[in-house]
Amino acid sequence: MLDFIALYFLCRMNGRLATQKGLKAGTWRWYTILAWITAEMVGALFAIGLFGPENLVAVVSMGIASAFGGYLFIKSTLDKKPDAIEDEIDRIGVDDLQPPRK
Repeated sequence: MLDFIALYFLCRMNGRLATQKGLKAGTWRWYTILAWITAEMVGALFAIGLFGPENLVAVVSMGIASAFGGYLFIKSTLDKKPDAIEDEIDRIGVDDLQPPRK
């Protein structure tokens, strides 16, 4: 249950980052959810193969750690995209560097 709460807040964070990059927040929230679920399933299946199905703590721990890795994958993809908002330094013109006229 706690993983759903964490997923909610992590989706919000990726949505804000996508908005900062000039992308649709909803789309990247869905990408986060899909990456979370996919990575959780792959991690749990890997843990079942590694530790066996009777070691439930290890399987769940590996699944949650992998799910967080799915979030980090989407976040790193968003971090690599350029920001849509121009920095203030890019908007300074030649006239802005002169002292104000009286």
